Amino acid sequence: MIKHLYLSILLIIACFMPAQLSAIEIIANLKVPDNSLSQSQLRRIYTMRQLRWSDDSVITVFVLPRQHDLHNRFAKERLQIFPYQLNRIWNKLTYSGLGVAPIIIDSEKELIQAVINTPGSIGYIYEKTLASIQPTESDKEFDVKDDQQGNQGVVNVIKIED
Repeated sequence: MIKHLYLSILLIIACFMPAQLSAIEIIANLKVPDNSLSQSQLRRIYTMRQLRWSDDSVITVFVLPRQHDLHNRFAKERLQIFPYQLNRIWNKLTYSGLGVAPIIIDSEKELIQAVINTPGSIGYIYEKTLASIQPTESDKEFDVKDDQQGNQGVVNVIKIED
């Protein structure tokens, strides 16, 4: 009896939980030479300590607003840092004059467009959003690249190595 009650409670809780969270993908402009980064390189890029790609081109960092759920998940899961700590780092760089903060973009859709249009840029989006990106007629001005699976895209998906 208790076993059935326990299972019933678990099923009820599962029904009210959100669907499986989408993974976070790191995207970059097609002209970015790097297809993979280490966890520490990604963290250095987003804390504005690594300013150039392997070919010495400038990195432009795009982020979502600090109150955006994706931004908070990205900071915690991918950078392994609390969002408020990331903001403190950016504020310190900006106000001390030693660097600049990343460029804040309002939505995932705008972030994708910014990455597509800005050589050397990097950003992050949900995996489900990445799946919805398809080259269109307006993307003809961009190089359309085949990934390892033969899919065409308008951004590089950066693999993060442990």
